[in-house]
Amino acid sequence: MSDLDQLTQSLARNLKRWRNERGFTLDALAARAGVSRGMIIQIEQARTNPSVGITVKLADALGVSITTLLDYEQGPHVRLVPPEQAVRMWSTEAGSSTTLLVGAEAHGPFELWSWRLMPGDGSDSDAHPPGTVELLHVVRGELTLVVDGVEHAVATGTAATFEADVPHGYHNKGAEPLEMTLSISVPPAPHASTH
Repeated sequence: MSDLDQLTQSLARNLKRWRNERGFTLDALAARAGVSRGMIIQIEQARTNPSVGITVKLADALGVSITTLLDYEQGPHVRLVPPEQAVRMWSTEAGSSTTLLVGAEAHGPFELWSWRLMPGDGSDSDAHPPGTVELLHVVRGELTLVVDGVEHAVATGTAATFEADVPHGYHNKGAEPLEMTLSISVPPAPHASTH
């Protein structure tokens, strides 16, 4: 699923949720927002991706921020994790390590990692559940990213994203230490409620 698809789905779910929470009928919201009833139906059925202007009108009419409308899970809750509280998860004698920087429950686990791989080191992972997405950014060195058996060279400063429901691995085939930031979003377990 592309970012746009996820945004469309999220907006559909949240618009319906907030409209019901506010007790607005389709007609009432349409009148209040100055957006056609047909457009609201299309948005709620995830059949269209509205313009920013329309999204702003709907958010204003519902009395919520655009951020809330696009992802109501993002509330005012802020949690800071100082470096000394980050969790060292894996390390080698050569000096490679991974550190879990911060995690969140998005619509399932959502984590941010700091990785360090020394020359010649690597780490392989089994497939994650379907729908799992990883994003990474190489801060130093060059990463050899292996996804489903295919190698991709990711240079310093380059970011990458991939669907991680296949075997994958991170390797440093270069001569200098590799540092990267990695974020992973796992969908909720099947039994978890999506409401």
